[in-house]
Amino acid sequence: MSNNLMVLPANEAANIRLIQIPDDFEQHEAYRYVTGLIAKAEENSDYTWDDILDLLEERGFESVEFVLGPSLD
Repeated sequence: MSNNLMVLPANEAANIRLIQIPDDFEQHEAYRYVTGLIAKAEENSDYTWDDILDLLEERGFESVEFVLGPSLD
C-alpha cells in the first residue's frame, strides 16, 4: 500500500478524516474519484461517514486513524 494520504476536511474538527490512497491512483485522479463517491453518498439525505467509507473501501481506499494536533494559526 502506498504512503499517499488524503485529508477529507470538515467544518467540525471531529468530522475530519484521513484516508490512504491505493497505489493504482494518481493524486489528481484520487481527488476526482473521492469527490464523486462523496457526491454519490450525499444522494441519500441520511448518509453517514460509514456510507462514504464503504464506497471508499470497495475501491481500495483505507481509513487511517490519526490525532488532530493543535491549530497552527
